[in-house]
Amino acid sequence: MTRRVSRAAALLAALAGVPASAQQAAPDTDGTAVAIFASGCFWCTESDFEKVPGVVEAVSGYIGGTDPDPTYEEVSAGGTGHVEAVRLRYDPKVVTYEQLLDVYWRNVDFLDAGGQFCDRGDQYRSAIFVLDDAQKQAALESKRKLEQSGRYDSPVVTKIVEAGTFHPAEDYHQDYYKKNPLRYKFYRYSCGRDARLAELWNGTS
Repeated sequence: MTRRVSRAAALLAALAGVPASAQQAAPDTDGTAVAIFASGCFWCTESDFEKVPGVVEAVSGYIGGTDPDPTYEEVSAGGTGHVEAVRLRYDPKVVTYEQLLDVYWRNVDFLDAGGQFCDRGDQYRSAIFVLDDAQKQAALESKRKLEQSGRYDSPVVTKIVEAGTFHPAEDYHQDYYKKNPLRYKFYRYSCGRDARLAELWNGTS
């Protein structure tokens, strides 16, 4: 089930000068909060995060462009400004935003500015879409620690961006790794995702 910002909430946000999507950053009435990450193919990003205890839901979708109703065909062709991303709903009592950031860095090629793994183009760029100032500061700090670790000669190119409207992708993209396990495993292997991640981290914990 996807979560939507009500018209009333959107109006109040507009009057307050706050993006409507930012209203989801703080814990909701059910105690869950929201985070949005882009690390290339959203099938893989969704799969990676749904394994994390405390993540209640992961929805594949599009964010970052201006088209009010983007489709997969349009986004994957490039030029819309959107990026494939995943919106998480998580329980902060079980997993913190900072811990989700740690998971994110372990599952993205943060040195690649041209896409992710075998998927090339701006629509596959890596980014952390922050929903409020607390998320922004946490993301900046986690990126700074990675940059100052001394492990990498190249700069960390992953962007930290204020979140705009998130558009859930078509139904057939949701839980793709569960619905089509063989195709998903073949895609992930042939794309070289896990091999590159192992190279980046070199077996470190």
